[in-house]
Parts: sequence; C-alpha cells; structure tokens
Amino acid sequence: MAAPSEVRTCEDFAEFQELLRVMRTIDDRIVHELNTTLPTASFAGKVDAHQTCKELYQSLREAHASREKIIKSCIAQTSNVVKTLREEREKAQDDVALLKQLRQEQTKLKLMQSELNVEEVVNDRSWKVHNSHCFIKNVMLSV
Repeated sequence: MAAPSEVRTCEDFAEFQELLRVMRTIDDRIVHELNTTLPTASFAGKVDAHQTCKELYQSLREAHASREKIIKSCIAQTSNVVKTLREEREKAQDDVALLKQLRQEQTKLKLMQSELNVEEVVNDRSWKVHNSHCFIKNVMLSV
C-alpha cells in the first residue's frame, strides 16, 4: 500500500503538483549542474568528468523513475475513486452532490494523466542536455 503522505498527495491535486515541482528540480537545474561540474579544457585533469556524468545519469534515472511511480500510483488511486463514485452514481442518480464530486474526481484524473505527458517532455529535455554535454566533451564512453 502507498505511504500515507503519498495518499494525501494524490487526494489534493495542488499538493500533487507541488510534489512534482520539487521532484523536478534536478531536471530544472541540469544545465547549471553540468556547466559547473564538468571541467573546461584547462581543468580537465582536476575533475573526473566521466564519473560526474555517470553520477548525474544515475540521479536522473532515479528521479524520473520515482516521479513516474508517484504519477502512476496517483492515477490508479484516483481511477479507483472515480470507479467507486460512478457505481454510487448508478444507485443514486438524483444525488447532485455525488455528481459534483464525480466530476471533480474525473477532472483531477485527467489532469494527473496529463502529467505523464509533461513528464515525458521534461525527461526528454533533460536527457538531451545531459547527452549533449557529456558526449560532446567525450565523457560518456559507457554508462
């Protein structure tokens, strides 16, 4: 079962988005990270650029997997809520409050599903930046 904090995060879409924003920090700062950690030609002997790229590669993979897991978990949880509300709605078609709650959960589900597309764009951008810096500097021989 999901951790209690993850469950609360899934229930509140604003909290869900804030969690993803914080978790995307590594992707937001990748250019700065690469520019400050990969050596220029004059400092090439003082920093192990291959190791730096390898560590950043691993950090990106872990961050991307972690975010994907949370997004998919919240989608599954919210899908179950929508399913339950639909079943309740079948039994009580005149319940306006139930209909309103169902619509809210359906909207939240669509927004969470759209985060998978956002995640794909963020991940692609990060990998392109990583690969361009690490391959151009002839650092990435094998990760």
